[in-house]
Amino acid sequence: MQIFEHNPAVVNIYHRAMRLFICKDFAAHYKDKVTPIAQQTSEQENSRRQLLSVEVQAQQDKTIAEQDEEFFQKQVKRQFFNRLISKVNKDFGNKEYFYHHVLRIEDACPTILDVLSTPSASVNEIKDLVDSMAWLSSNLIHLVNKPQYRTRADIQVNDAKLALSYIGLNNVKWVMPTLILKHWLPVSTAPYGLMKQKLWNDSLSVALAARCLSLRTKQDPFTVFAAAMLTNIGNIAITSCFFSSFNELHKQQVNMAFNNQDKHLHDVLLNTKISKELLLEQLIIRSASLSADLISIMAFNHLAITKPIVDLACTNTTDKMHPTARLIVKAKAFVTYRSLFKEGLITPDESEALFDAANLTTSEVALLQEADIAHIKLHFS
Repeated sequence: MQIFEHNPAVVNIYHRAMRLFICKDFAAHYKDKVTPIAQQTSEQENSRRQLLSVEVQAQQDKTIAEQDEEFFQKQVKRQFFNRLISKVNKDFGNKEYFYHHVLRIEDACPTILDVLSTPSASVNEIKDLVDSMAWLSSNLIHLVNKPQYRTRADIQVNDAKLALSYIGLNNVKWVMPTLILKHWLPVSTAPYGLMKQKLWNDSLSVALAARCLSLRTKQDPFTVFAAAMLTNIGNIAITSCFFSSFNELHKQQVNMAFNNQDKHLHDVLLNTKISKELLLEQLIIRSASLSADLISIMAFNHLAITKPIVDLACTNTTDKMHPTARLIVKAKAFVTYRSLFKEGLITPDESEALFDAANLTTSEVALLQEADIAHIKLHFS
């Protein structure tokens, strides 16, 4: 979000939260980094034994070998990650291709959300659209068969259209954006396994927080909820592309070295891990603008979320933003604070600066502190 990226008082806090998506150690390392200074007492210095000339030569040879090996490893990794960034840049360069063939976003998904945003929306209008996507049908059937939602323990629902009728329009409005976004999450974020869950938790919490704040305004809660939920689509898309591209290229390069019987190169490539720094760089540079691009391609006719999400990518101050974007900024600031606070990675002064940047009032903070922004509460009739 540009409002955080262009604010010197909070940009480091915002980037710290993005590092926390990847892993806690990565975020903590940059919070209060202190360069260790090696010290040695004169007594230790005086008691150090003198190396024999043969030992000195051996030590020099070892140092040269280590330096050569370190140089080789750096060169291999540099070349590998240059190829990776070239591939990622190519994928992101064609937004339409990326939308349809990398993320594989079905046209039925934005259509469902568009229909649900209209005043005359009904479950019947989306049944055929839902039925056209096996993964969505399966998730809805699984949902209604959960013990807490089953009206009779001896009845199992096996049809998606019937499941929609059980869920009802009021619940469907909150269920659909969550199931759709969840389907777009990366297949895997190993070795940073928690990243996938963190992206999901952040998306849901921001959406629920924004919906909570919208109840104090005249804004439509569903529109605010859907916009806030889809705000993270850029982060999700970048993560999915970066990890899948890394895995594909890594497998290719390792196999090539093996087939060429280059054991040295093979071993170095085998030990090359995904770069946290490059992933973070992609998230910082691309996330907000990519969210705007992807939402624009969805071409909503009724769901008024394109302008708010574009504002989040392009606008530096809240007074120039769409009202929905302002609520999302407030929600994002609170969820960012909460995530960092839970890990002990934010100070009271930083929290205050973050809230000030988002124009989040004391009463709004109190409201969100009391609200459950981690779970969607559904009530089946």
